[in-house]
Amino acid sequence: MDFKEFDFEGEETLKTIAEAHAFNQWMYESIKPYCKGRILEIGSGIGNISDFFIADGSDIILSDIRDQYRTFLNSRYKERGISIRNIDIVADEFKQLTSDLHGSLDTVFALNVVEHIQNDQLAVKNMLSLLKPGGELIILVPAFQLLFNNFDRELMHYRRYTRKSLNNLLLKNSNITLKKSFYFNSLGIAGWFVAGSVLKKKLIPSGNMKLFNKLVPIAKVLDKITSGFAGLSVVAVVQKQN
Repeated sequence: MDFKEFDFEGEETLKTIAEAHAFNQWMYESIKPYCKGRILEIGSGIGNISDFFIADGSDIILSDIRDQYRTFLNSRYKERGISIRNIDIVADEFKQLTSDLHGSLDTVFALNVVEHIQNDQLAVKNMLSLLKPGGELIILVPAFQLLFNNFDRELMHYRRYTRKSLNNLLLKNSNITLKKSFYFNSLGIAGWFVAGSVLKKKLIPSGNMKLFNKLVPIAKVLDKITSGFAGLSVVAVVQKQN
């Protein structure tokens, strides 16, 4: 997988989002019902979502391909006995490098990861290989190519998805069942479009994120209406059959 050794734009974005506690909690609550048993997070970054799982006492393994993020995660969680791994889900030697995890996990989730990977089909196949039969894979990615803008370019996104395209990607694997797919955060579309497409910002403004954090209660209500057809992100949950 090609990636920048030091991800300045990504780290700045994660730090900005880290300040939005209500938003992070909402994202956590949206995937938590599908997470069980032994869990692996792909692309933990600086731990914005990991924090909630750890506070909840989950049996979770954190991972990231970048040294800068693993260093941060180690300083934050190592003394608490949390395992932190270097996992590249499209590595040539993926099977050998993750042999201890194959077929052993109950849940794998990847939030805002797959859009960074050119061969997204291989990424999904490899993540599924880590699950036990009955285990679940949860993926959250940016939605709607029409919204692709400066933020996507700076964060090195290859694409954005729809429910249909994400479901189709996952269902190319014959041994899975689609359990749930939905759009997430429709209220965020306006801010993303104005700041990234109209104003041509390259990084998410901190002030915008703080304002949106205050609007999360409204965003939750709106998503009850729009989760079937609109959102800044799209989520899919699939279950491995064998």
